[in-house]
Amino acid sequence: MKTKDLILTALFAALTAVGAFLRVPTPISSFTLQVFFCCLAGVLLGPKYGALSQLVYILLGLAGLPIFTTGGGLGVLVRPTAGFILGLVPLAAVSGALARRWGGGFWSICAACLVGEVLFYAIGLPYMHLVLTLYLQKQQTVWQTVWGGMLIFLPWDCLKIVACGLVGKRLLPLRQREAAQQRNQDGQHSRRAEDGQKD
Repeated sequence: MKTKDLILTALFAALTAVGAFLRVPTPISSFTLQVFFCCLAGVLLGPKYGALSQLVYILLGLAGLPIFTTGGGLGVLVRPTAGFILGLVPLAAVSGALARRWGGGFWSICAACLVGEVLFYAIGLPYMHLVLTLYLQKQQTVWQTVWGGMLIFLPWDCLKIVACGLVGKRLLPLRQREAAQQRNQDGQHSRRAEDGQKD
């Protein structure tokens, strides 16, 4: 693991935390920028480090740091939005993997983030409904959960996906060139070391 990768991983964990505080609350959830920074982490850092950045964010929050929209600590796990917090890791991983596999252009990044968000909601919505109906014992229909937990957020999600596509399209080629240069340098160092051993 390179030092720069660690720094960027920590940076995106921090950005996701900042995104949690840039919010507009609704009755059972909030409009935030967490998903934007999560998708961008996957696109720019790749599936491995993108997912790691979100895992770091989640673990710090569960350890007690008040960096979630609802605070911090293990008690967050029995709140309706906990499934969406847990869904950040696969969201970053899928967005990052598909964006790179599909070429890294604007539409490729948007499509990758869209697939990632499908998985994100597939995790978050059932978790939300179970917490609301079983733990909090609210008279909540599936439709109410889908409306309050997803449908009202879709226009905002589309804007975030477009923004991620625009930013990612510009920054991803730079990241890929850096990675290629690093691989070349590593290869040169390895060849020099082998030559030294032969001598």
